[in-house]
Amino acid sequence: MFRKLYHTIFVDTFNRFHPGEKINQKVFLSLILSAFCLVTIYYLGSIQKLIEFLNSIGLSSLAVLAIKKLNAVKDFQLLDLCYWAFCSFFFYFLVPIIVIKYIFKESTLTYGLSMKNLTKSFKIYGYFLLIMLPLIYLASHTKQFQDSYPFYRMDYMNSSKNHLIIWEIFYFLQFIGLEFFFRGFMVHSLKKQFGFYSIFIMMIPYCMIHFGKPWPETLGAIVAGIILGSMSLKSNSIWLGVLLHFSVAIAMDCFSLLNR
Repeated sequence: MFRKLYHTIFVDTFNRFHPGEKINQKVFLSLILSAFCLVTIYYLGSIQKLIEFLNSIGLSSLAVLAIKKLNAVKDFQLLDLCYWAFCSFFFYFLVPIIVIKYIFKESTLTYGLSMKNLTKSFKIYGYFLLIMLPLIYLASHTKQFQDSYPFYRMDYMNSSKNHLIIWEIFYFLQFIGLEFFFRGFMVHSLKKQFGFYSIFIMMIPYCMIHFGKPWPETLGAIVAGIILGSMSLKSNSIWLGVLLHFSVAIAMDCFSLLNR
């Protein structure tokens, strides 16, 4: 039954547009996995959403137990943010890594984790950062920006400078996952099939994860997605993109705090 459905929905439709070709299983799996990871992070990306999910699947007793444990946590803000960062790192980085190594049976270095050719692109990333800093500073004066950043608020109960350092470490891990997922996994798993256009396929969901943030940042995500995707495709490395992305995020936090 499922085999017949598969052929009716997918194979027959594919053959209509690509006669004589076979479905590219790698592209098919990459796009499905990308959608799954994005959905999972959205619906499980906070402790509140996790508890709601547990209730929705009939695990209310586990949800109640989790709430009891959480009531004893002093800095819930830190726990919630670190949970979100780890959840992002797990589904943006670890899950694709497992797929690359054990299903695609390929080297992760070919998916943007190479350290080679970094110096050749360093100037471009530096120029991009110099362009971004004054724009971030101007945006940091707006109320919408002030309401959004920084994520970790020092004026919350039980917050501390040590906790801020812990959060920044988790925040950095999240950016490694984010850059690898979009500029590594998505771009490099699609490049053989779509070439340069893989950047723009990646750019659409990357822009969409910024929905709800200040509109200049969401529009900027389109430009950033294209530029960082192009650089990853050219250099086969995401690492300067990670550094740039994290530097911009730290600048956003600092400018927001300075303007309070």
